[in-house]
Amino acid sequence: MKKEIHPKYKKMIINCACGNIINIFSTLNKKNLNVDVCFKCHPFYTGKQRVISQGGRIEQFNKKFSIV
Repeated sequence: MKKEIHPKYKKMIINCACGNIINIFSTLNKKNLNVDVCFKCHPFYTGKQRVISQGGRIEQFNKKFSIV
């Protein structure tokens, strides 16, 4: 196996806009990373997700013109 071909694996701190701090290891050459959403504030993970079911074009046409 060749030596010195793999990237360095360093500790990294992720700061979320909600104030959550996550410590991970990564191959990125950054010490800190700022994100807008994380698993503690994202609607999918918190259960506050809205379900939008609009249907396709045919369903919308049938609903609009009352054709069943």
